Amino acid sequence: MARTPMILHLLLVTLFILSSKTASSSASSDVDAFLGCLSAAIPPSLIKTPATNSYSELLMSSVRNLRYVLPGTTRPFVIVAATEPAHVQTTVVCGRRHSVRIRTRSGGHDYEGLSYASVDPHERFAVLDLGELRAIHIDASRAEAWVGSGATLGELYYAAAAANQTFGFPAGNCPTVGVGGHLSGGGFGALSRKYGLSADNVLDAVVVDAEGRLLNRSTMGKDLFWAIRGGGGESFGVVLSWKVRLVAVPETVTVFSIRRSRNQSAVDLITKWQAIAPALPRDLYLRVLVQNQQAAFVALFLGRCDRLVDTMRAHFPDLGMAERDCQEMSWVKSTVFFFFNTANIPNEVLLNRSNADYFLKVKSDHVQEPMPRQAWESLWSKWLEKPEAALVMLDPYGGVMGSISPSATPFPHRNYLYQLQFFSFWFENGTAALEKRMSWVRGVYEDLTPYVSKNPRAVYVNYRDLDLGTNELDGGVTSYAKARVWGEKYFKGNFKRLAAVKSKVDPFDFFRNEQSIPPLPAKKW
Repeated sequence: MARTPMILHLLLVTLFILSSKTASSSASSDVDAFLGCLSAAIPPSLIKTPATNSYSELLMSSVRNLRYVLPGTTRPFVIVAATEPAHVQTTVVCGRRHSVRIRTRSGGHDYEGLSYASVDPHERFAVLDLGELRAIHIDASRAEAWVGSGATLGELYYAAAAANQTFGFPAGNCPTVGVGGHLSGGGFGALSRKYGLSADNVLDAVVVDAEGRLLNRSTMGKDLFWAIRGGGGESFGVVLSWKVRLVAVPETVTVFSIRRSRNQSAVDLITKWQAIAPALPRDLYLRVLVQNQQAAFVALFLGRCDRLVDTMRAHFPDLGMAERDCQEMSWVKSTVFFFFNTANIPNEVLLNRSNADYFLKVKSDHVQEPMPRQAWESLWSKWLEKPEAALVMLDPYGGVMGSISPSATPFPHRNYLYQLQFFSFWFENGTAALEKRMSWVRGVYEDLTPYVSKNPRAVYVNYRDLDLGTNELDGGVTSYAKARVWGEKYFKGNFKRLAAVKSKVDPFDFFRNEQSIPPLPAKKW
């Protein structure tokens, strides 16, 4: 009798091994069939596998976080370097046909590397690299532009200014960020208090959906057009290009950067800044960067120095801003200044696409009420004086941001005072360095809990953070209930609507990753 359980156990083990081999064989067969499907319609030179000499070069070309290219990281088994829409359509159709999931990369700036890596060691996936879909066509007579998702913000700024020095675009301060990811997440920057987010200025888009169809605004429908402007385009399809409204900037703008140490009342100034910066005139954007024991107050003013001095004296006299602090320049030059902290380099630096040489972890928050002085004092003493401290960034909202409905686009964070980011970046490899830096950024985040937004603790989706939670499957698709844990932090009440759109355009959840939008279960409608 004792032999029966042992025999049953051996049978179960044998069945498990056989099923595992079958699953492995099936996955390998799907991969081979997928590659064959690609090769039938896409030039071999654009299909990069690890056996291809240029695979590593292409993979690393848009890597912005070395945490996700360490040995052991799950990499794509193929990268498709698309050069035309048909290549994207083929990749999607072949992926659907052979059960291979696609991740789309425009600039590679996803903080958690989700456009080119996976946290699942068993996942077999392909990357669609849109870096060559970067054309920019300016219609100067209409102050509009069609921009490929593979273009960078720097390339867009440069092209807009080349067409007309009074053209600008409201988007982020980092010129190497890809247009595709930035716009699909919302897109906040120095002009947002005046003109709103990047997504607020999108007029049209071209998308390849889960069926491989090429759609524009009129054919995709209002729901999908709403979703891709702030809800993360990678969840709904592949956005190839965007038609955007260029905004008016004066021929001459003014910038300044004023540094104050802790001994120079930096804590007092930051405490006051919290209420002042969001209430400043819309033409003035004043951010704070805390780094190396100093607070830098950095501003862009859409006007000349004399008006800026008057405005600062009226609204923030304690900063002591004076005419000597002013630098007047073109708007496009100000985008150079904001990223490189100098205007003494050619504008062509905006066209560079250098990749990162550091490891990175970022967390972020939104603030509804000014944090008390003692909170800033504690933050500085406990965290900002540590050797591993890196960067804390404060960006003000207010202006037109507060006049746009939180449901106008998926980006719901319209009525906060400002957003916070905590950066930890390091250059040394190894577990000790990783744990030390991750501990710092997570410690800052934990200590700020009493002072930041609540129910939910709000986060901007373009500042991706896998600490908030990751997706789990339920019946072969992403669990809506599990995804709400992180999704409502990014999108608040808009999350359910995004899931409803997902159910319409990608009900089988083909476009998915660790934090993609799930389909809304039928019973939730």
